[in-house]
Amino acid sequence: MTPGEQAQAAAELEAARVLFARPATFVMGAAKIEQLPDPDLPEVAFAGRSNVGKSSLINALVGMHKLARASNEPGRTREVNFFDLDGKMRLVDLPGYGWAKASKGEVKRFQNLGRDYLRGRVTLKRVYLLIDARHGLKSVDAEALDALDLAAVSYQIVLTKADKIKPGEARATAEATLKAVSRRAAAYPEVALTSAEKGDGIAELRAMIMRATGAEP
Repeated sequence: MTPGEQAQAAAELEAARVLFARPATFVMGAAKIEQLPDPDLPEVAFAGRSNVGKSSLINALVGMHKLARASNEPGRTREVNFFDLDGKMRLVDLPGYGWAKASKGEVKRFQNLGRDYLRGRVTLKRVYLLIDARHGLKSVDAEALDALDLAAVSYQIVLTKADKIKPGEARATAEATLKAVSRRAAAYPEVALTSAEKGDGIAELRAMIMRATGAEP
């Protein structure tokens, strides 16, 4: 990277830091598609298996501990939850999948709500599909990948909890994950490696989201 490119990258990281330092607030949780807020701001959505760390990642992005409520009970997020970043964009927490305790009827309802949102949301700029770095892609993730491809929504894989394994293992998982999705047309050709607990990769992910939405500080 040239000195000019380094300076540009540093400036982008700083702009993203300023953007995500703006006040973030919970807007609402929608249990039905007709309850969604007006599509008047760019949105990015976070999807993933239950307990993969969606709430923790959202909190890390905005520098708050309790904006998105994390829970040790898988499947707690059973609505599409919207968070407003000072009128610049919305962060959207989608219901997790792979529930062990939910009934089949509940699971289908959550899945349908998520799919309806993905298909019909004109302001949705990108979906971030969270995958536990300790385990990589699992068979349960295939349905989510297929749904994203079918919705033709740009999505990017974000590996979470990267601090729980050795750096070399984390990089190997990232490379294997990128190879696994490389032939999927809607997949963004870069895998983000993050740790909400340690803050690793959070600054870079903020910059990616800023680029995806076109939001400015």
